[in-house]
Amino acid sequence: MDDAFHVSDRGDAHHGASAGGMPEGPDHSGTHSGSLKSYMTGFALSIVLTIIPIVVVLYGLLEKTGAMIVLLGAAVLQFVVQLVYFMHLKEEKKPRYNTMALILGLVIVLTVIIGSIWIMAHNQVAH
Repeated sequence: MDDAFHVSDRGDAHHGASAGGMPEGPDHSGTHSGSLKSYMTGFALSIVLTIIPIVVVLYGLLEKTGAMIVLLGAAVLQFVVQLVYFMHLKEEKKPRYNTMALILGLVIVLTVIIGSIWIMAHNQVAH
């Protein structure tokens, strides 16, 4: 007999659903859900953080180094906005497995990027 199949005291049979027909759980899907306001705030921030570097680069508002700083800063902020508003990282209960997996992934990516830059800068064959 499947654990998800239940027969109530009244004889009603259902598959892991509440009386309203929705699956049982905190948000009816087993995952975090955000409000429309939260999603719209994240969307608006994402749009702003995309437009700022585009305007800076297209109109030449800053020199090369300044434009690069604005671009990288906006990229980091965009990453944080995605994590907070769309991935709901701040709503995660303990233990924080998603946060630990994210940190491990960042360490691996940064190691590959920094290692690649170091190898390209110190490659004796190419000089």
